[in-house]
Amino acid sequence: MVAKKSKSSYKIQNIVATASLGKPVPLTKLARTQPNTEYNPETFPGLVLRVKEPKSAVLVFSSGNLVCTGTKSTVQVKKVIQEVIKQLRKINVNITAKPKITVQNIVASGTIELKLNLNFLALEMENTEYEPEQFPGLVYKLIEPNATFLLFSNGKLVCTGTKNKAQLEDSMTQLLKNVKQALKNY
Repeated sequence: MVAKKSKSSYKIQNIVATASLGKPVPLTKLARTQPNTEYNPETFPGLVLRVKEPKSAVLVFSSGNLVCTGTKSTVQVKKVIQEVIKQLRKINVNITAKPKITVQNIVASGTIELKLNLNFLALEMENTEYEPEQFPGLVYKLIEPNATFLLFSNGKLVCTGTKNKAQLEDSMTQLLKNVKQALKNY
Protein backbone atom coordinates (compact mmCIF):
# COMPACT_ATOMS: atom_id res chain seq x y z
CA MET A 1 0.00 0.00 0.00
CA VAL A 2 2.75 2.51 0.88
CA ALA A 3 5.05 3.45 -1.99
CA LYS A 4 8.67 3.25 -0.88
CA LYS A 5 9.56 6.39 -2.82
CA SER A 6 6.90 8.66 -1.33
CA LYS A 7 8.30 12.07 -0.65
CA SER A 8 7.18 15.46 0.55
CA SER A 9 7.40 18.93 -0.92
CA TYR A 10 6.43 22.32 0.45
CA LYS A 11 6.25 26.00 -0.34
CA ILE A 12 6.60 28.81 2.22
CA GLN A 13 3.38 30.87 2.22
CA ASN A 14 4.03 33.33 5.04
CA ILE A 15 6.73 34.38 7.47
CA VAL A 16 5.90 36.27 10.65
CA ALA A 17 8.90 38.20 11.97
CA THR A 18 9.48 40.79 14.66
CA ALA A 19 12.03 43.59 14.87
CA SER A 20 12.82 46.50 17.12
CA LEU A 21 13.84 49.88 15.73
CA GLY A 22 15.28 50.95 19.07
CA LYS A 23 13.41 54.26 19.23
CA PRO A 24 9.82 55.46 19.59
CA VAL A 25 7.63 56.07 16.54
CA PRO A 26 5.00 58.86 16.42
CA LEU A 27 2.12 56.75 15.03
CA THR A 28 -0.34 59.63 14.58
CA LYS A 29 2.18 61.57 12.50
CA LEU A 30 3.00 58.46 10.43
CA ALA A 31 -0.71 57.79 9.83
CA ARG A 32 -1.33 61.42 8.78
CA THR A 33 1.54 61.57 6.30
CA GLN A 34 1.64 58.07 4.76
CA PRO A 35 -1.32 56.90 2.63
CA ASN A 36 -0.56 53.18 3.04
CA THR A 37 -1.44 53.12 6.74
CA GLU A 38 -4.40 52.28 9.00
CA TYR A 39 -4.44 53.54 12.55
CA ASN A 40 -7.35 53.27 15.01
CA PRO A 41 -5.83 53.64 18.50
CA GLU A 42 -9.27 53.19 20.12
CA THR A 43 -9.46 49.61 18.83
CA PHE A 44 -5.79 48.57 18.48
CA PRO A 45 -2.56 50.19 19.73
CA GLY A 46 -0.56 49.46 16.56
CA LEU A 47 -0.52 51.07 13.14
CA VAL A 48 -0.85 48.84 10.08
CA LEU A 49 1.55 49.83 7.32
CA ARG A 50 1.03 48.06 4.00
CA VAL A 51 4.00 47.50 1.71
CA LYS A 52 3.30 46.85 -1.99
CA GLU A 53 6.53 45.07 -2.92
CA PRO A 54 7.03 42.49 -1.53
CA LYS A 55 3.34 42.46 -0.61
CA SER A 56 3.13 42.51 3.17
CA ALA A 57 1.73 44.24 6.22
CA VAL A 58 3.71 45.57 9.16
CA LEU A 59 2.31 46.36 12.58
CA VAL A 60 4.19 49.39 13.87
CA PHE A 61 3.96 50.14 17.59
CA SER A 62 4.84 53.44 19.27
CA SER A 63 7.66 51.63 21.13
CA GLY A 64 9.40 51.07 17.80
CA ASN A 65 8.57 47.37 17.74
CA LEU A 66 7.46 45.88 14.41
CA VAL A 67 5.61 42.72 13.40
CA CYS A 68 5.98 41.86 9.73
CA THR A 69 3.62 39.41 7.98
CA GLY A 70 2.99 38.27 4.43
CA THR A 71 6.54 37.74 3.24
CA LYS A 72 7.79 34.43 1.86
CA SER A 73 11.53 34.66 2.72
CA THR A 74 13.87 36.32 5.20
CA VAL A 75 15.30 38.36 2.30
CA GLN A 76 11.80 39.79 1.75
CA VAL A 77 11.43 40.48 5.51
CA LYS A 78 14.64 42.56 5.41
CA LYS A 79 13.38 44.49 2.35
CA VAL A 80 10.09 45.25 4.10
CA ILE A 81 11.82 46.47 7.29
CA GLN A 82 14.05 48.72 5.11
CA GLU A 83 10.92 50.10 3.44
CA VAL A 84 9.42 50.91 6.87
CA ILE A 85 12.66 52.69 7.86
CA LYS A 86 12.54 54.66 4.58
CA GLN A 87 8.97 55.78 5.32
CA LEU A 88 9.94 56.77 8.87
CA ARG A 89 12.74 58.97 7.50
CA LYS A 90 10.04 60.96 5.67
CA ILE A 91 8.67 62.01 9.08
CA ASN A 92 12.14 62.68 10.52
CA VAL A 93 12.50 59.44 12.51
CA ASN A 94 16.04 58.34 11.67
CA ILE A 95 16.85 54.76 12.55
CA THR A 96 20.61 54.39 12.93
CA ALA A 97 20.95 50.95 14.54
CA LYS A 98 20.39 47.92 12.31
CA PRO A 99 17.18 46.27 13.58
CA LYS A 100 17.55 42.71 14.85
CA ILE A 101 14.99 40.60 12.99
CA THR A 102 13.56 37.47 14.62
CA VAL A 103 11.44 34.98 12.71
CA GLN A 104 8.54 33.94 14.95
CA ASN A 105 6.68 31.56 12.66
CA ILE A 106 6.80 30.07 9.18
CA VAL A 107 3.64 28.83 7.47
CA ALA A 108 4.17 26.39 4.62
CA SER A 109 1.81 24.37 2.46
CA GLY A 110 2.75 21.19 0.74
CA THR A 111 2.07 17.58 0.05
CA ILE A 112 3.21 14.13 0.98
CA GLU A 113 2.57 11.97 -2.03
CA LEU A 114 0.32 9.50 -0.22
CA LYS A 115 -3.42 9.08 0.17
CA LEU A 116 -4.04 9.31 3.90
CA ASN A 117 -6.64 7.49 5.98
CA LEU A 118 -7.06 10.18 8.64
CA ASN A 119 -9.20 8.02 10.96
CA PHE A 120 -6.44 5.41 11.00
CA LEU A 121 -3.66 7.97 11.51
CA ALA A 122 -5.57 9.59 14.39
CA LEU A 123 -5.58 6.21 16.16
CA GLU A 124 -2.01 5.22 15.29
CA MET A 125 -0.14 8.48 15.87
CA GLU A 126 0.32 10.40 19.11
CA ASN A 127 -0.49 14.11 19.49
CA THR A 128 -3.32 14.17 16.94
CA GLU A 129 -6.78 15.71 16.91
CA TYR A 130 -9.31 14.68 14.32
CA GLU A 131 -12.96 15.67 14.33
CA PRO A 132 -14.19 15.32 10.72
CA GLU A 133 -17.62 16.76 11.64
CA GLN A 134 -15.88 19.98 12.68
CA PHE A 135 -12.97 20.17 10.20
CA PRO A 136 -11.81 17.84 7.40
CA GLY A 137 -8.13 17.88 8.42
CA LEU A 138 -6.19 16.02 11.06
CA VAL A 139 -4.13 18.19 13.43
CA TYR A 140 -0.78 16.61 14.22
CA LYS A 141 1.63 18.21 16.67
CA LEU A 142 5.30 17.41 16.39
CA ILE A 143 7.31 18.03 19.56
CA GLU A 144 10.89 18.11 18.18
CA PRO A 145 11.21 20.28 16.16
CA ASN A 146 8.12 22.13 17.34
CA ALA A 147 5.63 22.16 14.45
CA THR A 148 1.90 21.72 13.91
CA PHE A 149 0.53 20.09 10.78
CA LEU A 150 -2.89 20.03 9.20
CA LEU A 151 -3.08 16.81 7.18
CA PHE A 152 -5.74 16.10 4.58
CA SER A 153 -6.77 12.75 3.09
CA ASN A 154 -5.44 13.72 -0.37
CA GLY A 155 -1.93 14.15 1.09
CA LYS A 156 -2.03 17.95 1.14
CA LEU A 157 -0.76 19.64 4.29
CA VAL A 158 -0.11 22.91 6.07
CA CYS A 159 2.79 23.29 8.51
CA THR A 160 3.12 26.06 11.07
CA GLY A 161 5.31 26.76 14.09
CA THR A 162 8.83 26.43 12.70
CA LYS A 163 11.22 29.39 12.91
CA ASN A 164 13.73 28.63 10.12
CA LYS A 165 14.14 26.58 6.95
CA ALA A 166 16.20 23.87 8.68
CA GLN A 167 13.44 23.33 11.29
CA LEU A 168 10.83 23.28 8.52
CA GLU A 169 12.74 20.67 6.51
CA ASP A 170 13.44 18.63 9.65
CA SER A 171 9.76 18.67 10.63
CA MET A 172 8.69 17.62 7.10
CA THR A 173 11.17 14.70 7.22
CA GLN A 174 9.93 13.74 10.69
CA LEU A 175 6.30 13.92 9.55
CA LEU A 176 6.93 11.66 6.55
CA LYS A 177 8.83 9.16 8.71
CA ASN A 178 6.07 9.10 11.37
CA VAL A 179 3.26 8.75 8.81
CA LYS A 180 5.09 5.90 7.02
CA GLN A 181 5.69 4.20 10.40
CA ALA A 182 1.99 4.44 11.26
CA LEU A 183 0.94 3.17 7.83
CA LYS A 184 3.02 0.00 8.27
CA ASN A 185 0.20 -1.20 10.55
CA TYR A 186 -2.49 -0.37 7.99
